[in-house]
Amino acid sequence: MVTGPGTIPSIANPGVTVLDARFLPLVTGHARLERLWTGGRWTEGPVYDPADKSVLWSDIPNDRVMRWDETNGSVRVFLSPCGFHNGHTLDAEGRILACEHQGRRVSRLEQDGQWATVADRFAGRRLNSPNDVVVRRDGSVWFSDLTYGIDSDREGTAAASEQGRSRVYRADPADGRVTIAVDDMVQPNGLAFSPDERTLYVAETGRTHVPGLAATIRAYPVSADGRSVGTGRVFATCDNGLFDGFRCDRDGNLWSSAGDGVRVFSPDGTEIGRIAVPEPVSNLCFGGPMRDQLFITATTSLYAIIVQPASVGW
Repeated sequence: MVTGPGTIPSIANPGVTVLDARFLPLVTGHARLERLWTGGRWTEGPVYDPADKSVLWSDIPNDRVMRWDETNGSVRVFLSPCGFHNGHTLDAEGRILACEHQGRRVSRLEQDGQWATVADRFAGRRLNSPNDVVVRRDGSVWFSDLTYGIDSDREGTAAASEQGRSRVYRADPADGRVTIAVDDMVQPNGLAFSPDERTLYVAETGRTHVPGLAATIRAYPVSADGRSVGTGRVFATCDNGLFDGFRCDRDGNLWSSAGDGVRVFSPDGTEIGRIAVPEPVSNLCFGGPMRDQLFITATTSLYAIIVQPASVGW
């Protein structure tokens, strides 16, 4: 039930804003945002690895992947150089998938410690620079492919686009064949599936290339066979910075990055709450032993805050 103006209960946390009563079960009054590490140039792509009890994330301009150890709070370089990794995720086998700007591919860390190519071409031409990646329960790999890694040498290697546009693609789990999933956006960026996998959410960050373009998250219905999507619609619009990366909890609420912190939306697109972060946020993920930590990459730093474990999916 949506509350009216002046009827929303407050919460004893100055960094958390409750815009709708539906946000109250998702946050805790005593939790505070904690900075776990700082020293990056543009941090991105966090992923929680339960087997390793760690969080990995990218420091893209510094061409390295960092690792935070949840057992002792230490931070070290996990991989450098790394080909300018951006987004990461895990597959059903617990293997890490990475979007490589410089390699212009989606790669996977195999059990033998070698990085294998999942996708690096479409229609015989090289990809631009994959940005974010998600895996459906059927094993298909969905990834966004935009031009940030080839626009300059800051986050990859400057080069001309062989595709001529930016898209979201799907790599088939059976034969690896790459097909177009989304082809109606300027710079499709962050990706997430709803818990039932019937909806694919995609961030539009094309304002970096088209001044005045709205910063939105679009929602696309996924076909019954899980191989394609239908016509998308605007799910949410950002009024501070850009939506970049996001994840859904098990109740279908979408937790997204923004210029002033984390924005949280109910499945119907209503913004229900905010978590303030002192730096522009790029991405986030859920994790921790109880799956009750929200890990946030924000410009130079990695942050974390405790949220309600009953509401956070895995």
